[in-house]
Amino acid sequence: MANRKVIHFEKWRVVQAFIVLLLVAGFGTTTGSSAWASPCTAVEVVVARGTNEPGYLGSGVGDPLYATLQQTLPVSSSAYRVNYPADLLDPTSISRGTQDMTAHIMWQSSICPDQRFILVGYSQGAVVTHGVLGTGIVTALGGMHTLPFDMEWRVAAVLLFGDPVRLVGWNVPDLYGWRTANYCTGGDPVCGAGFDFGAHGNYGWAMWPAAEFAASRV
Repeated sequence: MANRKVIHFEKWRVVQAFIVLLLVAGFGTTTGSSAWASPCTAVEVVVARGTNEPGYLGSGVGDPLYATLQQTLPVSSSAYRVNYPADLLDPTSISRGTQDMTAHIMWQSSICPDQRFILVGYSQGAVVTHGVLGTGIVTALGGMHTLPFDMEWRVAAVLLFGDPVRLVGWNVPDLYGWRTANYCTGGDPVCGAGFDFGAHGNYGWAMWPAAEFAASRV
């Protein structure tokens, strides 16, 4: 009986997180810029953008973050946009995001044996990133594609912004904990149970701290 209560509680926490995500569907920002790519850079920044977020890597987080990373990383870098709907009306969106991010990392690893990765997720993209890393509350939803254990060393850093999984008290698996930074703007209802929906689009302040954190882990 106790086990049933625990399972029911965990399911409710998942539902709670995605109710919040639905409330902020479409909360992106303004314009985007092009991304940069090269085949075998030392580090690749793999970005899962937020729900309906414009821009290539995402105008709210991905594009400005990569521009900042280019100034802080001590090695060569490239960037990849996770190919997924980023649409909460598509029930396969998060699963497809985990599939593409995982498949891309594995493909890149096969052609670039020394390449490492900085994984970035904003809002719905943070949930995708959790799924790739194997965070239990996300993988419990089913249909997630998770990195094999022997690939974990390739993940240099994980940067999460406006993370709904944070709201319900979960974090990445312990294996990735020391190389993960999770940013939540004060008042953001998606990650911090605040009441300012505008705060969910306000992450400019986190670009330099995130870039410096990632650079220290590369």
